[in-house]
Amino acid sequence: MSLTINASTRSPKSNNRALRRNGQIPATVYGHKGADSIAISLNAKETTTLLREATINNTMIEVNVIDGDFKGKTLLREVQNHPYKNSVYHLSFFAIESQSKIEVDIPLHFVGVPVGVKVGGGSIDTIKNFVRVACAPSNIPSSFEIDIAPLEIGKGVHVNEIAYPEGVKPVTDGTALVVTILKK
Repeated sequence: MSLTINASTRSPKSNNRALRRNGQIPATVYGHKGADSIAISLNAKETTTLLREATINNTMIEVNVIDGDFKGKTLLREVQNHPYKNSVYHLSFFAIESQSKIEVDIPLHFVGVPVGVKVGGGSIDTIKNFVRVACAPSNIPSSFEIDIAPLEIGKGVHVNEIAYPEGVKPVTDGTALVVTILKK
């Protein structure tokens, strides 16, 4: 999934409270020129819409800084929220076009009803909901589907048993258990 958002540059010393009062959200883009970063501001309404569709460390977002020198693909790395209000305080984006490989968390979707649950009366124990992988920025999978229908009680699926597309390698320990069927 790829999304787009427009932004404008802001002074790193600008008053973030004043920005938020004026319907803007402060943000940062880093990683495009090594250690340099760009301080930007986003429209609060556009940001809310973006956050409904984006997933941290997984969704590619095209950031277009209208009055600056950056336009490119990024990953949303961090969302800071107010401690008790339901409002966004700050976003951090990581520029990925200059990277040959990046590490991202890919969600796991389990498909089917295991034999150990249907016949044996067991229960599904989900240990991991995502797997961290390394891949090219243009090759990020949206999710991995794992067929758990043939699993019996006491059996499970490990990270190294997941079918990965070409160019996608797991960073998570291959012996780590993802899902298992337990006896009730």
